[in-house]
This record gives sequence, structure tokens and C-alpha cells, in this order.
Amino acid sequence: MYKQKCVSLEDTKALAYKFANLVKEEGCFVNLFGEIGAGKTAFVKLAAEALGIKEKVTSPSFVILNEYHSAAIPVYHFDLYRLENVGIKTITDELREYSEGKKITFVEWAEFSQGELPFERIEMNVKYDDTDDSRIYEFQAVGEKYKKVVEGLKN
Repeated sequence: MYKQKCVSLEDTKALAYKFANLVKEEGCFVNLFGEIGAGKTAFVKLAAEALGIKEKVTSPSFVILNEYHSAAIPVYHFDLYRLENVGIKTITDELREYSEGKKITFVEWAEFSQGELPFERIEMNVKYDDTDDSRIYEFQAVGEKYKKVVEGLKN
């Protein structure tokens, strides 16, 4: 596991750029956890910027999925917040497809997946630090595939 405190937007940008650099060749699948407004979408926007995405990156809260194809590697951004139990079951196979190949997939509100995301992934948790309004980003690799990405963040 890797944990980093980001006191400013510049700190978050540096972390997102470092992350993007580590995944830009092979891609990855990332589950994002954290309260509303914690910084999940902000991190995705900054990582997409670092990857060279030209489109405006927005939260997929109402559309479930946003796709970005203007960089060397495609970026897919899911939001499971508005899906009910039945809705999650209908997209589980689709999410599995988005975990394969050279692409970067971010899934916000992955906790609503009810454990239906068994494949290898990175889990990123964003928490508020109430003492100074900063954010704490935690990265954990699930499985072997992305351990080198999490290790790379430490350097």
C-alpha cells in the first residue's frame, strides 16, 4: 500500500501526473473510493490531462460512463453511484472487458459493485484530513498485476 497526503491542488496534480506516467504504456483498472467531494474526479481529470486527453473530463454521475480517446491510450471513467443492485449486475461483464487490454479504466463508487469486481486492480481511497483540509490518497494493488505501479508511486 502507498499513502500520500496532498495539501494543495499542486500536490494532487504531481501525484496524478506520476500515476499517469506509471500506467500510460500498459493501462490499468482503478476502483475509486471516497466521500462525495473528496477528490476522486479531480484526480481522474489531472491524470487524464497528464496522459494528453484533449476532451473536457467530467464526472460520469448521470451517464455512468465517459470515454476519452484523444490520447495514446484510451481512458474510461465509470460512476456506479446511481446504479441499483440490478444495474450493477448488468454491467459487471462490461466492467470486466474494460479491465483487459491497454486502456485505463477508473470506476468511481466501486463500493456499490457489491464485490462483483474480482479482477486485478488498483484501489484508490481518498479521505479528507480534517486538521488542515488536505486529502490523503491511498493506493492498494489487488493481485500481482499492478504492484509495480503502487511501488512506483513510492519513488
